[in-house]
Amino acid sequence: MCNFYRYIICIVFLLATVFSARAAQSEEIAAEKDFDAKEIIFSHIGDAYEWHITTLGNAHITVPLPVIVYSKDKGWNLFMSSKLRHGEYKGFYIAQEGEYAGKLVERSAAGKELRPIDLSLTKNATALIINSSIMVFIVMSVVRWYRKKPLRSVPKGFIGAMEMFVMDINDNLIKPCIGTNYKRYAPFLLTAFFFILINNLMGLLPFFPGGASTTGNIAVTMVLALCTFFIVNLSGNKEYWKEIFWPDVPIWLKAFPLMPAIEFLGVFIKPFALMIRLFANMMAGHAIVLSLICLIFMTVAMGPAVNAGMTVLSVLMNIFVYCLELLVAYIQAYVFTMLSAIFIGLAQAQAHHKPKHSIEIK
Repeated sequence: MCNFYRYIICIVFLLATVFSARAAQSEEIAAEKDFDAKEIIFSHIGDAYEWHITTLGNAHITVPLPVIVYSKDKGWNLFMSSKLRHGEYKGFYIAQEGEYAGKLVERSAAGKELRPIDLSLTKNATALIINSSIMVFIVMSVVRWYRKKPLRSVPKGFIGAMEMFVMDINDNLIKPCIGTNYKRYAPFLLTAFFFILINNLMGLLPFFPGGASTTGNIAVTMVLALCTFFIVNLSGNKEYWKEIFWPDVPIWLKAFPLMPAIEFLGVFIKPFALMIRLFANMMAGHAIVLSLICLIFMTVAMGPAVNAGMTVLSVLMNIFVYCLELLVAYIQAYVFTMLSAIFIGLAQAQAHHKPKHSIEIK
């Protein structure tokens, strides 16, 4: 228990140090230009072609990422994003405004901005590779331990914690929601749970290689929801499709057809809700943290006393929100896995047959 409190104190101290360091730059930033909180928040939440680590004075420390694009006129091009810092490179540049703001574009002969086929390794894509590698490393470490130890060995420490997580999700969530056929879908659901959890936790780290809001990107949550959508509908039995197109409701509801239309829309609404729920909750968490930090910059013009007070309040509130976000990171991974398991379980439901003969006991 003492070690637990030590870890909590270290985390709080680290977060306070990071937020204080950011707050110390407020006067310098406010003096350089008008502070735009909206631009700051969305630039941090959004994707980028380079990974910004920190700013020291006027120097921006960033990690350049490879840009891979295909243009009809220029063909395939591969170069580092550092080539784009000073403007155009090989006819490509990052649009600052308009429909393609923040995206790599090229200009046609008519002067119109066009989007090439962009396969660049952006910040979110790089974070997905890093986080997926961490997940594979953790899983393979657990597998290696079980291969070396006899079956009756009791795992301790990190391996024991991983076993607790896996057994809890498998036995208390996947198995009750799906039923007897749960082993077929357990690998996907366990992978989805740990993938979302690791990405959520890495997104909360305020330093490299964390900080990328991968689950706050709707493209990532859309792919996760599509995986659930295809698994549910490709593995659905006859009873599942019968309940969609010919449900057990009064005949006038079938003939209209009101209930079949509602049930058919539900096929698409369920994965859509999965996508939006995870995306909105994680993006909102990052936005709240950044908004609290922006309070420091916005109060610079109000004087040192007000700014100092808001700096302290912002740091304390950010620590509280970060602790809350740690809980939300787990809850969102759990909820996504639970709902996916429920949808799969509903697709595997068996028909309820009424007995032909019944005996009334008085």
